[in-house]
Amino acid sequence: MTKEKYINPFTDFGFKKLFGTELNKDLLIDFLNEVVLPQRHKIADLSYSKNEQMGSTEIDRKAIFDLYCLGTNNERFIVEIQKAKQNYFKDRSIFYSTFPIQEQAKRGEWDFKLSEIYTVGILDFVFSEDAFEKEVRHEVKLKDQNCRVFYDKLTFIYLELPHFTKTENELKTTYDKWLYVLKYLPYLDERPQALKEKVFGKLFEAAEIAKFTPEEQAGYEASLKYYRDLKNVIDTAVAEGESKGRMEGKIEGISKSLRRGKLTIEELAEDFKVTIEFILQIKSQQGL
Repeated sequence: MTKEKYINPFTDFGFKKLFGTELNKDLLIDFLNEVVLPQRHKIADLSYSKNEQMGSTEIDRKAIFDLYCLGTNNERFIVEIQKAKQNYFKDRSIFYSTFPIQEQAKRGEWDFKLSEIYTVGILDFVFSEDAFEKEVRHEVKLKDQNCRVFYDKLTFIYLELPHFTKTENELKTTYDKWLYVLKYLPYLDERPQALKEKVFGKLFEAAEIAKFTPEEQAGYEASLKYYRDLKNVIDTAVAEGESKGRMEGKIEGISKSLRRGKLTIEELAEDFKVTIEFILQIKSQQGL
């Protein structure tokens, strides 16, 4: 059994427990209003739609969203958590956005007017191109060659939570507080003083594992095991990749020094913190 007091929102069970039920619909509304939507546009209510979308023919692929809902003005929201980097994740986001576009088609006479669509990705990783950036929120729209918005009804929003580093004492806005609770919820022992708003009171109450039914606890444990197994695989792959990169860097550095011939083998061994035998192997392999 897990020893944490609160659920991990990056588990499928945890995310849908907090945001995917009618009982906690107000949590999702507040999150969308404070984190996703521009200040000029707020939703008062929403309704959940089926999260499985089928293609127009039997051979078309289907999409299964974490959450799919409609706002009061018929806006469409796809909200997804993503635990790890995935090949073609951006492609998947684009592909998913085509389903709420196509479902708006009307039979007979239709002027092709579409409602707004928001695809939201809450990421437990950062895109490779953002590795040296510190921005958490990325908002993407369709623009022309002069960087002017060509179409403002299709918006992609990505939240790279590893880049969020504010402490509890630095939380000023509701936006900051939402990011903080999403990132740190399973590591907290109690509700922080900074999160005194009513909406967070309800969130912490809904997230308390001890209040789950036996069936809910079993469901959460299974979801948590999957999350931890996936994280371990990813962490191992990253560690092995970093080790390989460091070793390749050492080999390249030693090779350059050997080619220059300015250092003795003993000095090289000390400089690169490797054995003399290792340097001799490199000399042999590279014909130096």
